[in-house]
Amino acid sequence: MTAELAVLTSRLRGDDKRILVALERRGLPVCHVDPRRLALASTSVTPWSLVLNREISASRARHAAHTLEAAGATVLNCAAATDVCADKWLTTLALRRDGVPTPRTTLALTPEAALDELDRFGYPAVVKPLTGSWGRQVSLLREPDAARAVLEHRAALPNPEAHLIYLQEYVEKPGRDIRVVVLGGRAVAAAYRVSADWRCNVALGAQTVACPIGPELAKVAIAAAGAVGAELAGVDLVEGDGGELLVLEVNHNVELAGAQQAAGDSVDLAGSIAALVADRYEGGAR
Repeated sequence: MTAELAVLTSRLRGDDKRILVALERRGLPVCHVDPRRLALASTSVTPWSLVLNREISASRARHAAHTLEAAGATVLNCAAATDVCADKWLTTLALRRDGVPTPRTTLALTPEAALDELDRFGYPAVVKPLTGSWGRQVSLLREPDAARAVLEHRAALPNPEAHLIYLQEYVEKPGRDIRVVVLGGRAVAAAYRVSADWRCNVALGAQTVACPIGPELAKVAIAAAGAVGAELAGVDLVEGDGGELLVLEVNHNVELAGAQQAAGDSVDLAGSIAALVADRYEGGAR
């Protein structure tokens, strides 16, 4: 049988293997496609009717999504959602447009402008790269000397995008943040990510603990995923001093291990993704 479904990823992580197994158990014609070996002309027609985009490289994920959609495939997440999620500023604008609560955020178009803005913005503040994950290249600026050092380093980098400075208010959180997995407009799992470090990334050693999905958490997470147009999303939130929920970012290629460990047997995230893919495939994507 010719595979009509593809899982696109250059690195078959444990999550991806479980998703493939779950799709195969449903009897769906699925294959793994490595985008590093993928080339499609602008006039190509794709052999797949539906592609689950799990590519870890943001640039490959974005361009693959656009190319595959142009060739006739349905891509989850769609190219437009991947574009927004891959850029933190575009994500912030989408969240603000839809009234989703976020920390105070500013984009400075040069490091010099960022240093001037910080006098008004105030300390502490967080500097993040526009693209990136796992807490890399994220800096907490507590005073002007630290800001000057970080911004001088950014100004010296050769990549012009590094000179665009994303400044975000630092939110004093209770030693944790929250990751919510949203699939098809439903909040299906949530985990506290607990860390002694101010960054609560699992890649940096944060531990995951089950988090109950109350009505307000579900409402904010679903709204965040909807704002960026993502059918599959990992929504990262923090709790403010008054307990209010603020969305930090939305991930289009959500990693499942931490949330699955926290959820235990109460939910099968790979199976839930397979069910969403199957529904889209059987509902008309082919």
